[in-house]
Amino acid sequence: MAAVRMILRVTAAVGLWIDAGIHARLAGQYEAVSTFISEGTLFRIEAGAAALAVVLVLAWRKPAGDLFAVLTAAAGLAAILLYRYVNVGTHGPLPDMYEPVWFTDKVWALAGQALALLALVPLLYRRTAARRSASV
Repeated sequence: MAAVRMILRVTAAVGLWIDAGIHARLAGQYEAVSTFISEGTLFRIEAGAAALAVVLVLAWRKPAGDLFAVLTAAAGLAAILLYRYVNVGTHGPLPDMYEPVWFTDKVWALAGQALALLALVPLLYRRTAARRSASV
């Protein structure tokens, strides 16, 4: 079982690293899309959160770190899909990030986030199930 957990952790880390790398690389291109906060800044925040999640998943290995990684991947994936298919417009400090096209970097970021989620959900579920059975 330890080998399976390690494979899941490495898989999640790879997905999160892809997400972090793409968002960090693209941030400068989206700096002009701005209201109070630029889309480039949001990309940098996503890149930083995903990079931190890589460290937490590989080095800390605690449920809170895994949950942070799941939330980071899920929020990024939701944002990509939302702003791909829905013209939300600007809301408060958030710029209009509607971009109704698919391109290679967007697909890779989405794939990295989905890969991370697919690997992390079983880790969190197993811990929850183990905790429930131990308390019975």
